[in-house]
Amino acid sequence: MSLIGLNLKHLRRKAGYTQEELANRLDVKRSLIGAYEEGRAEPRADLLVRIAKLFQVPLETMISASVDPEYAPPRVPVADLAGKNLRILSISVDAKDTEGIELVPAKAAAGYLNGYADPEYIEELTRFYLPIFPKGTYRAFEISGDSMLPIPSGSIIFAEYVQDWTSIRDNELYVVITGSDGIVFKRVFNRMVKDGSLLMRSDNPDFEDFTIKLEDLIEVWKFRAYLSTQAPAPDAGMIHLSRIVKDLQQSVDDIKRKNA
Repeated sequence: MSLIGLNLKHLRRKAGYTQEELANRLDVKRSLIGAYEEGRAEPRADLLVRIAKLFQVPLETMISASVDPEYAPPRVPVADLAGKNLRILSISVDAKDTEGIELVPAKAAAGYLNGYADPEYIEELTRFYLPIFPKGTYRAFEISGDSMLPIPSGSIIFAEYVQDWTSIRDNELYVVITGSDGIVFKRVFNRMVKDGSLLMRSDNPDFEDFTIKLEDLIEVWKFRAYLSTQAPAPDAGMIHLSRIVKDLQQSVDDIKRKNA
C-alpha cells in the first residue's frame, strides 16, 4: 500500500467519513477512493491538493510522511525489493464500480508508456467485460509482428496484472511493459533473484533472446487468453503423427481380431 493511500485511509477514518461520503465530497467515484487506499491507483495532483485542503494537511506531508502517529513502516529486506512492483497501477471502473478490461491497441503503444499511471488516460481507453476470467485486474494488448507465431500479428492478448515480479514463472507467457522496448509479449524466464532481470524469448526461433533489467520494468501482465481473426493453420507435423498413431491402433485391432 502506498503512503498516500495509508494517509488517506487514516484521515478518512479519523474524520468519520465512509468511502462513499468522502467520494461525494471530492466529486469522484467511491471505487476510486478504495483504489487509492489500497494502493492500486494514485490520485492526480489536482485531486491530491483538494484532499490535503479538505483534511487540512500540508501537501508535502500527505506525499512524503505518515499522518498516523502509530504507523510503523514495514521492514523489508533489500533483497526482497528486487522483484517487487512498487509502481502504482491505474484502473478504471463503470458506474456500477465494475472493473473492466481496457484495450491498448498497437497504434497506442507509445501513448500507453506515457499514460499508464494516469487514471484519466486509462479511463479513455476502450473498455469491455469478459465474465470468463476470475476476479482480478486485466488488460488487453494488441500485438504486432511474427515473433510469437503461431499467435499471429494483430491478435489481442488478455493478461492479468502481476503485482509481485518475483512470482513470474519460467517459460510462461507475459506482456511486459518496459521503458526502452515498449510493450513486449514473450515467453519469460525469471532471473530477478540472480541478477535482477528477465530473459525474454520468442516462440518463433528466428528471433533472438534478450534481457530486460529491473530498472527498465514498468508493468508485468500474465497471459490468460488471446483473440484473433485469423484461423490457426493446421500443424502438419501433429496431423502426420496423429495418422501414424491411428494406423498403429488399427493394426493392433486387426491382430486382436485375428487371434480372437
